[in-house]
Amino acid sequence: MGKEQTNLNYELSLELWKTMFRIRRIEERIALRYPENKMRCPIHLSIGQEAVPSAIAANLSIEDFAVSTHRGHAHYLAKGGNLHSFIGELYGKLNGCCLGKGGSMHLIDASVGFMGTTAIVGNSIPIGVGLALASQLKNSGQISCIYLGDGAVEEGVFYESINFSIVRKLPSLFICENNLYSVYSPLAIRQPSGRQIFEMVAAMGMKTANCDGNDVLACNKLVKNAVEHIRATGQPFFLEFSTYRWREHCGPDFDNDLDYRSKEEFDFWQSRDPIKLIESSLFLNPQFQETKAAYEILIANEIDIAFSAAELAPFGNSEIATKGVYA
Repeated sequence: MGKEQTNLNYELSLELWKTMFRIRRIEERIALRYPENKMRCPIHLSIGQEAVPSAIAANLSIEDFAVSTHRGHAHYLAKGGNLHSFIGELYGKLNGCCLGKGGSMHLIDASVGFMGTTAIVGNSIPIGVGLALASQLKNSGQISCIYLGDGAVEEGVFYESINFSIVRKLPSLFICENNLYSVYSPLAIRQPSGRQIFEMVAAMGMKTANCDGNDVLACNKLVKNAVEHIRATGQPFFLEFSTYRWREHCGPDFDNDLDYRSKEEFDFWQSRDPIKLIESSLFLNPQFQETKAAYEILIANEIDIAFSAAELAPFGNSEIATKGVYA
């Protein structure tokens, strides 16, 4: 491998690592501060699942759309969502992205194409398909990225949306983060044994692929190929990534004491920490140690400022209670 190619690989790995590391540090701070009882909304953390949104962000433009799920922090941040608006929203403050009325599961930053998250499983899928349809009708060239979990595959709207995207040949990128669980229920009691989600979607007529969701370089390659296909053909693509959440379904803590997943399983997935995996190659470059140390300080300061701004920001009042609310 030539020196130029080595440098390109290092720069790509560094870019992906920075996105993952920033997401991890922000969510760890949320988990640390949550017991203060100032974030009065449920939180669904993405710790352990940072590789997929980081790879997505590296291959989408600001103009492209993205919609997400109840576990949407990483998706929002990776797409470029404003950190101050995010933390402000968790605190229920007026500087929040939904004026403090939505909380953790209702994040939006239209300025970077992040069009919203939702608390209802599968609810954002048809919204993302609608954005893809609008892009097609306007011939804008925008891709609509639709995040979903394995649990959303059990909703009827998933199949309707997949079918509509295929029939209408929409520029939609479906991203399934399969973390094996829906709350405390494993795949084994929810879906047929041996069924692969990406293979099922392929049988419906859509191009699909899958890979290890902890290998960020493999994720990046898969996403790059899918995005190139969509831009070239205007037709949809479905990607499934094997991943794993480290913390409880809802909340800041670890929940291994509940015994719904084994210690062996948890230890295996922690050994596949996507950040440590990419760091193992980055540390081969003598520059990385110094770069990492400087970036850690930069991110810590950025997070400190965002939390301080949220603490100081005012709450809303009755005048804004119905702003942006429609029936």
